[in-house]
Amino acid sequence: MVQVTSVEPITIADLKTDYEVSVYLTRSTKYLKRLGFTEHGLRHAGLVSALAYKVLQELGFPSRDCELAAIAGYLHDIANMINRYNHGGYGAVMAYNLLTRHGMIPEEIALVISAIGNHEEERGNAVNHVAAALILADKSDVHRTRVTNTDFAKFEIHDRVNYAVESSKLLIDRDIRNITLKLNIDTKICPVMEYFEIFLLRMIMCRRAAEFLECRFKLVINENELL
Repeated sequence: MVQVTSVEPITIADLKTDYEVSVYLTRSTKYLKRLGFTEHGLRHAGLVSALAYKVLQELGFPSRDCELAAIAGYLHDIANMINRYNHGGYGAVMAYNLLTRHGMIPEEIALVISAIGNHEEERGNAVNHVAAALILADKSDVHRTRVTNTDFAKFEIHDRVNYAVESSKLLIDRDIRNITLKLNIDTKICPVMEYFEIFLLRMIMCRRAAEFLECRFKLVINENELL
């Protein structure tokens, strides 16, 4: 494939109008829904993209770095249409081809695909600032709008935990270097302990990502600081 260098750097707006990307994200949601997973498509991609941008912007990173975090956030789950296992690794390869087609320079591609390849808690690490922002943004998306199962009687623990979360906010305090995930959980639907049962590894990953950005990670649930 011959790389064509863009006159203007690729932006998140370019990817949101890319038909190929839209198909992959839509199919990811469709296929994972059949397997009983929460939503991983256009809604999740858009939210994670915006949060990843916000993390770096509020910590004072250059605007282009913020844009690269947004791009990584938008593309990070495209390989779920292939398989849930190692979707980060597969997604990095897919993103390489997409970003090359758009003419992104190698230095930027390296940041984006390494972030995508490191966002899974089973095998990922905050290897750079874009990866750290993506991890924090991705793991913060816990909310009832992610639940695709419409039969409450058939909810499993992931459905219950997500459905119980009435609000989720990722707050950045640059002055005191705090990154806080603030959740409101309806404990009549699921106890707080169930959140830790399935998301403890994610919270550890967030703590390490925050530390990479020279910040402290805090988890606040129902106004109680738990981490």
